[in-house]
Amino acid sequence: MQTRLSKEFLNTPEGEEADSILRACVHCGFCTATCPTYQLLGDELDGPRGRIYLIKQMLEGETVSDRTRLHLDRCLTCRACETTCPSGVRYGRLADIGRAIVERKVPRSPLASAQRYLLRKLIPWPRRFAPLLRAGQWLKPLLPPALRSKVPAAQSVAPWPARNHPRRMLALAGCVQSVATPDTSAAAARVLDRLGIQLTVAGEAGCCGAVSHHLSAHQEALDFIRRNIDAWWPHIEQGAEAIVITASGCGVMIKEYGELLKHDGAYADKARRVSALTRDISEVLDAEDLPAIKAHAANRKVAFHSPCTLQHGQQLNGVVESILARAGLQLTAVADAHLCCGSAGTYSILQPALSKRLRDNKLDTLQQDKPDIIATANIGCQLHLAGASEVPVKHWIEVLDETLEPT
Repeated sequence: MQTRLSKEFLNTPEGEEADSILRACVHCGFCTATCPTYQLLGDELDGPRGRIYLIKQMLEGETVSDRTRLHLDRCLTCRACETTCPSGVRYGRLADIGRAIVERKVPRSPLASAQRYLLRKLIPWPRRFAPLLRAGQWLKPLLPPALRSKVPAAQSVAPWPARNHPRRMLALAGCVQSVATPDTSAAAARVLDRLGIQLTVAGEAGCCGAVSHHLSAHQEALDFIRRNIDAWWPHIEQGAEAIVITASGCGVMIKEYGELLKHDGAYADKARRVSALTRDISEVLDAEDLPAIKAHAANRKVAFHSPCTLQHGQQLNGVVESILARAGLQLTAVADAHLCCGSAGTYSILQPALSKRLRDNKLDTLQQDKPDIIATANIGCQLHLAGASEVPVKHWIEVLDETLEPT
């Protein structure tokens, strides 16, 4: 794609990066076939190719309007288009750049701005989010149905293993996950403990920065990133093998720390090291021999929803399914498994109508073969699907933990 950057973006880091991405696009349109919003709306501007044109026009100095923002806001950043693209167009990064430009040029209404501000100030902070969640759980029977479905049931937490092992790895507890589904990280610790690996949490680490980043608060996101690097670095120097991520949305973000801080002289090398050490829990277990399996495992049917951040963002499609099959679980067939469930971080809050349609379509395919449980790999997908599912929805590492024999 030929581009003519305006003077505003010529010779700027964001302009040069966007220009490089745009020039890789060959207009083939393969991306539209796998774009969830294009499938729902049938509008070229609600597909990757159309959004690429909108961003190109912005960079070339054409008028930016509410219409531009509408189509970019509707994008899930699921990155299914990246999996499909034969030219390797980095659409997700281009969308981040385009949204940031729109935020600068077209101010949102006070109400919309306040909503996004509150999301950034609540979701990444467990101590702020936890009291609201507890209040919601207590008042859940009194809430309207639409809000009630978004409040997860309280989860009990089994203890973390107490044994020490020579092999050590770091865990990111996450923000919402650490409060809403705290047993996810504990289950990962128990599974790794069976393999002789000790999982620990660096207390100073927090949100991965994805919420702020995808709401175009990029400097705020970089502050989260630097804080995590500072928290992890002493453990890395002491020999931690990996940073283990149980929320695939966090995983794709942390694996991009090196890219996001490449111009930061103080943190660039550390950020690259952190990204190189980051592993989804499925990557860790895929390289290990699973311990003994409980005899009843083969009688359990599991429908696995692979989050977009796992299969498209991290390109780990099929890895979790392989581990669950090795554990003797029956995996059901899931049609259109490449499509997003509609969670997409804060998308289910900011675009509720589209999100609900995507969730309903996804649950139809997941429940088609009447599974005993739906498993997934990201907290956002888990809570979003559970709000309307007829069967329980769990993180797959919890399912695996229940399947393995205790040690």
